[in-house]
Amino acid sequence: MHLSRTVFKLSKHFEYYSKFQPTAVTLKSLIDFAVKDDIIASYKFLRVELLVRWSHMRKEMNYIPGRLLEMPSFKHINSLYDQSFSEILAFKNVEPTATTLRNFTETLVGIRRRHADIVPTFARVNNAYMEMEQTGPVDLIEKNRLQYFYDRIFINRIGIRTLIYQHTLLFGNESPPTSQQVGIIDPYCDVARVVQDAYATAKRLFERASYRVPDVEITSYNARQNEDSQVTIVYIPAHIYHITFELLKNSLRATIERHGLDAKTYPSVRVHIVKGHEDLTIEIADRGGGVSRSKLSHLFHYMYSTAPKPQIESTGDAKGTPIAGLGYGLPIARLYA
Repeated sequence: MHLSRTVFKLSKHFEYYSKFQPTAVTLKSLIDFAVKDDIIASYKFLRVELLVRWSHMRKEMNYIPGRLLEMPSFKHINSLYDQSFSEILAFKNVEPTATTLRNFTETLVGIRRRHADIVPTFARVNNAYMEMEQTGPVDLIEKNRLQYFYDRIFINRIGIRTLIYQHTLLFGNESPPTSQQVGIIDPYCDVARVVQDAYATAKRLFERASYRVPDVEITSYNARQNEDSQVTIVYIPAHIYHITFELLKNSLRATIERHGLDAKTYPSVRVHIVKGHEDLTIEIADRGGGVSRSKLSHLFHYMYSTAPKPQIESTGDAKGTPIAGLGYGLPIARLYA
């Protein structure tokens, strides 16, 4: 009975906050918060903005096929969002004293850690749906609804985690990965270094599975300055890392499979970074055999993978990350772009 009252009470708040549109947040606005070092402004903004964004996520749940709503994994996801919503709602009318600001930041850190397993949990739901498809006819309308739902949920999640990370790195006890970063933003992000880090992580995944790994060759071209100068941009390194990690992981796997596990050497995966006058291009080329034209349209579907389905472990970091087969790597990487 208590649970029912709590859910009913939350539903009224979800309905109220869903009437507002999420605020468009730019790199400049995130940097402004940091430069002004205004924790009170960040507190007042996030205690409303997070509720608005989570309310919209709950509305997106209407696009989930009904038979998935009763899955334990999906119920677990809902319970996590309900808990986080309630925790931030508790700050609604609380004055920003030093104690309140500290508690708010600690609450955000807890939410961030609690939500670390959201994507693998969605993968369980996704795999269960794919298993359902194998036992009956494919409902294309339902499948398209699920594709839309995942896109909306994950793009919302990226935005929310960006806001939370920025606040906790600026005003919490954690330090950014590098001293030059302004929270999660690096004003002098060395793109080649981020790509190299992504390759190193992908390489370790394969080595733990006892695979030899192709080398990577990274070249840069700076059209805005000296052609051979280092390519740096104002950006969120974690986003570049996520994109290139997924692409490099696919390139390494394709190259290994194409040339065989017993090959003495593998052709290198080549990464070419070009900084233009208005954009940045990262080209990744491999000798993995490419993708059949008939499969191109499926590459960014959450219900598609060219690799065997792995056993999904609950993990908050890369240690338990499967090499491939979950079906959400490329679609989510595209959202980061």
